[in-house]
Amino acid sequence: MEDFQVYLVYFFISLIPTIILGALYKSRTPSGLPPSPPKIPVIGHLHLLAPIPHQALHKLSRRYGPLFHIYLGSKLCLVVSSPEMAKEFLKTNEATWLNRPQTEALDYLTYGSQDFAFATYGPYWKFIKKLTMSELLGGQTLGLLQSVRVQEVGSMVKEILKKAEAGETIDVGSRLVRLTNNVISRMLMRKRSSENEDEAGDITKLFKEATEISGRFNVSDYIWFCRNLDLQGIRKIFVDIRARFDNMVDRIIEEHLDVKRKWKENGDGGHAEKNLLNILLDISEDQSREIKLSREHIKAFMLDVFSGATDTSSLTLEWALAQLINHPHIMEKARQEIDTVVGKNKLVEESDITNLPYLQAIVKETLRLHPPGPLVAREASKDCIVAGYHIPAKTRLFLNLWSLGRDTDYWENALEFKPERFFLTSEDIRNGKSPPDIKGLHFQLLPFGSGRRGCPGMSLALQVVHTTLAVLIQCFEWQVKGEKHNGENTVNMEERLGLTLSRAHPFLCVPVARLDPFPSI
Repeated sequence: MEDFQVYLVYFFISLIPTIILGALYKSRTPSGLPPSPPKIPVIGHLHLLAPIPHQALHKLSRRYGPLFHIYLGSKLCLVVSSPEMAKEFLKTNEATWLNRPQTEALDYLTYGSQDFAFATYGPYWKFIKKLTMSELLGGQTLGLLQSVRVQEVGSMVKEILKKAEAGETIDVGSRLVRLTNNVISRMLMRKRSSENEDEAGDITKLFKEATEISGRFNVSDYIWFCRNLDLQGIRKIFVDIRARFDNMVDRIIEEHLDVKRKWKENGDGGHAEKNLLNILLDISEDQSREIKLSREHIKAFMLDVFSGATDTSSLTLEWALAQLINHPHIMEKARQEIDTVVGKNKLVEESDITNLPYLQAIVKETLRLHPPGPLVAREASKDCIVAGYHIPAKTRLFLNLWSLGRDTDYWENALEFKPERFFLTSEDIRNGKSPPDIKGLHFQLLPFGSGRRGCPGMSLALQVVHTTLAVLIQCFEWQVKGEKHNGENTVNMEERLGLTLSRAHPFLCVPVARLDPFPSI
């Protein structure tokens, strides 16, 4: 989506004759739809989404209400911006909204949507979700791979400690991205994603390229008469990415199969070191399964796991640490909790998190204000009536999580970073209230989606985010470097355009070790 504005201007200029002619004819907008801003023929409301789509849609919701419709080119879309409307679509009418919109790039890169995230709701999707929740990202598998997460967090701490001893500045965002890349890469295929591992580093770059091209605005997806054209050269790029992806992943799969064969030859029953790719290969060889996984299914799932679990986790950590630096009293309160519960002689572990409720509240508050995926997309599988409006099949739904976190009707002082809002008062308890949850049960806060199509990687993401953030709080003070913001050395919290909720400015800090002696790692 980085070239969104450039191509928007290009199309607006190049289609002036069509726009003038189109304006002479009555709009073909279906009747019975929610309110809508005025649109321009051919491009619809694309011009209203600049500079950052989720922010622009939030502003429109203040004028047109919590449910309104727009046209992205020729695509009819609904925009939902309130918890009540979110519940209407994701719970009351959930069965109609279980599909996700397809784009040309996503469909091609996921081998005809044979992945989990974008597969059409049906038998295959149900099969792969069951596998994901029970065998791939279930508690037992995450437990088996816990050592990977512990080692990578420890490696990160060692590196930051060296920088602290030398008084050097680090790019916090880049280091957190490397952490999550390493964790997912090792859990997925036992290879560490780093500059010292050529193949793992290359595959990580390919995953990143695939994610970026999937998020770019492609006029072929929205302007009907451009459907078979590749005016931006995007098709050429994603065809090349998949060709390179196929070659590299095929080599990695063959390596894993060779290891399994050697274990069998040695009489060990083929029980090679477990990682997600090995588990997928075992499932693909199981003839008793109701659906047989092909190699393309495995590749598509690998793309899902990597793209869905790296940027999102690192961004949440980055926003959380930035908020804590800008709110030192909250940082200090979190440190006191960690020092009291865990102590100063060992690093925080995953098992400690349940005893750190204030830390958990900080993560919830971060996800409220900075949902890593600010817009959740669904698509109607059939005609339906929602909130009294007649919605035709194939209509796209955009749920603006960024708006939900700023709903002043629900969140008191919505723009304030206040973890305490997730704790109940004695009066709340007497009135039978429950605090907002992040598992999709409360529609004011949906960072992982809701219902059957909710994110299956929630448990893994929370384990990585909670533990890593706790260690960063426990081990280091953080001195912000760079230009002053608002006259102080605070972290600039501006957002930038992107598929995920990224920060607009580098996050540079000098870490200072706060534990002496430092715990052994």
